[in-house]
Amino acid sequence: MTSTTSADALIAEFDAERPARRLRGRVAPAVTLVTFALSLYVLYHAFRPGAVLPYRMLFLAVVLPLTFVCYKPGRRGTDRPGAVDWVLAALSLAACLYPLAVFDDFIRRAFAPTPLDVAAGAVIVLLILEACRRTVGWILPAVCVAFAAYAYYGGHLPFDWVIGHRGYDIDRIIASFVMGTDGVYGVPLDVAATYIILFTIYGAVLDHSGAGRFFVDVSLAAFRRSRSAPGRTVTLAGFLLGTVSGSGVATTVSVGSVAWPILRRAGYPPEQGGGVLAAAGIGAILSPPTLGAAAFIIAEYMRVSYLTVLLYATIPTVLYYLGVFLAIEIDARTYGTRPVEADAPRLWPLVRRFGYHFSSLFVIVGLMALGQSPFRAVVYATLLAAVLSFLDREHALTPRRAVRALAAGTTGALPVAATCAAAGLIVAVVTLTGLGLKASSLIVGVSGGNLAVTALLCALAVLVLGLAVPVTASFVIAAVIIGPALMNLGVSQAEAYMFIFYYAVLSEVSPPTALSAFAASAITGGNAYRTMMATWKYTLPAFLVPFAFVLTPAGSALLAQGTTGEVLAVTAVSALAVAALAAATGGRLLGPAGPAERALCGAAAVLLLFLSPVPVLAGAGALLLAVSLHLVMRTRRETPL
Repeated sequence: MTSTTSADALIAEFDAERPARRLRGRVAPAVTLVTFALSLYVLYHAFRPGAVLPYRMLFLAVVLPLTFVCYKPGRRGTDRPGAVDWVLAALSLAACLYPLAVFDDFIRRAFAPTPLDVAAGAVIVLLILEACRRTVGWILPAVCVAFAAYAYYGGHLPFDWVIGHRGYDIDRIIASFVMGTDGVYGVPLDVAATYIILFTIYGAVLDHSGAGRFFVDVSLAAFRRSRSAPGRTVTLAGFLLGTVSGSGVATTVSVGSVAWPILRRAGYPPEQGGGVLAAAGIGAILSPPTLGAAAFIIAEYMRVSYLTVLLYATIPTVLYYLGVFLAIEIDARTYGTRPVEADAPRLWPLVRRFGYHFSSLFVIVGLMALGQSPFRAVVYATLLAAVLSFLDREHALTPRRAVRALAAGTTGALPVAATCAAAGLIVAVVTLTGLGLKASSLIVGVSGGNLAVTALLCALAVLVLGLAVPVTASFVIAAVIIGPALMNLGVSQAEAYMFIFYYAVLSEVSPPTALSAFAASAITGGNAYRTMMATWKYTLPAFLVPFAFVLTPAGSALLAQGTTGEVLAVTAVSALAVAALAAATGGRLLGPAGPAERALCGAAAVLLLFLSPVPVLAGAGALLLAVSLHLVMRTRRETPL
C-alpha cells in the first residue's frame, strides 16, 4: 500500500483519533478561514499573553464548534455537515461564550451557581463528551461519565470504604467542571491551547514545506549498503517523521507505506518487518525534541521548563534506540537479510540541498536552552521553517499554501483539545472528592507498601488504561490517581510522572490491542498477533528502563539528575543491560545462542538495571558467564567430529 488514500485509510482504521471530514463546497473555505484565524491568534498569544482563564474559554469556544463541523458523528457519516452538526456547533458556541460574557460574576459565584450557570455548564460538558466521542471514540466519554457518577453517588458508598465520600449535588459537580481551573478549563486544556496547538502548527508547516519527504529520503540515503541498513532506515525515518506527525500510528503508516517494500526486498518476514515499523513509529513520540502531548502536561504539573522534560527523556530515548538497533542487527543475521539499493538521492548532495529542514528542530532546543519559553521557541522555529521553504520552489509557503498549513495545524489539534477538555472533567472529580489520595492509599495497601509491587501495579494500571483511552488522557488520569501512590513511597515527582508517561505511550504497542502493531501488520500482510509480539521484542527496553529510575536510588541519573560521573556510569550500565536484553530476546551473541546463554543474558539485564553495586556486579558476572558459555558451545559446534 503506497498511495496516500491507502495510508489515510489505515490511519483512520487504527489510530486512536478519528479522521476529520474532507470538507468541500462553501464550508471548506469558511472552516479554513476560521482555523487560520485561530492559528494567528494562538501565535499572537505566544508573544502577548492575556488573562489565562478567558483565553482558555475563548479557545474552547472556537475549537468545540469546529469539531462538530470537521468530524462525523460516526464512521459512516458523510463529509458534508448536517443539520444536527450545525445545531451542535451553534449551541457549543453560545454555551462557551456565556461564561465570557459574564466572566467576573461567573467566577465569583462558583460556590453558588445560578440555574443558568448550571444549565450552561451542563451543556458544555455534554458537548465536550460528544466532541470527544467523535474524535477519539466512546470509551473516554464513558470513563468521564463514570467519574461524574462517582462524584454524585459516592456518598451512598459504605462509610468504611476507602473511596467513599460525602456526596455532591449536581450544582456543585457542574460548578467544579466549568467554574474554575480544576475542570474543563484546567491544565490539560491549557496545554492543548498553548503547547500542543503551537507544535501541531509547527508540524503542519514542516509538512507543507516538504520536510516529511526529505526526512524519508535522508533516512533511505543514510544506510544504503549493509544488510541491517533497511531496518536502520525505517527507525531513523520514524524518528524524524515523528516531529511532523506526533502520532505513533500515523508515523508507522507513513514510514511503512514507503519502507515496507524495501524491508521485503531485504528479506524481512512480514511480522518482523511490521515490528520494526511499529517500534519506529512509537519511538517518535518517546523522543526529543517534540515528545508526545503528555510531556507538555508534565512540564505544567511540575512547574518546570519543557527543556527540563526533554533532558529527562534524553537518556531513556538513547537506550530505547540502542535496543531497537541491536535487535535490528540480530534480526539481520537471524533472517539473513541483504543490502537493498533504495531509489533515493545520495546522502551528502541531499543534505547540502535540503538540510535546512533540520535547522528549525535545532532552533527549538537552542532557544529554550538560551532561556526562551517553549511558546516563543516553537513560533520562531515555525517562522524559520516558513522562510526556508522558499529555498525549494515546489514547496514554498506562498500565501495560499501558508494559509492551508496554518489551518491544518489548528485542525490537527482538535482531537487533542477535545481529549484534554474531557480529561479536565476527571481531574475535577479527583480534586473534588479527594480520589487521588484515596486511590493511592488503596494501591499502597494492596502492595503492602512494597515499592516494586506498587510500581508493577501502577504500570499494569496505566497500560490497561491506555488500551481504552488516548495517550494524553491516559497520562492525565494516571498522574492524578496513580502518581500519588508512587510519590507516597518516596519516588520523586519527576520519576513518577516519567514512569507514567512511558507506560501511557507504550500502551500503543502493548498486547492485546497494540494499535501501531496492528497498523503495521495491515501494511505488511503479516499475522497481527505475531507482529504485535515482534514489536514487543523491539520495544522491551522501554518497558524495563522506567522501573530502573523508580526502584533504585541511582535511577534518577537516567533522568539526567546527578553529577556528570553518575549520569555517565548509570547510562553505561543501563546500555550494557539493554545489550544483554537484546541478546536474550534475539537469541544471538557472536552466533546463535542456546537456552542457557539466553537465560543468563536475561538475568544479567534485570540485575544490571537495579543499578546498585552488588546487583550490577552479579549482572556483569552473569553476562560474562553467558559469553564464556557461548564461546565454548560455539567452539564445540564448529569443531568437526
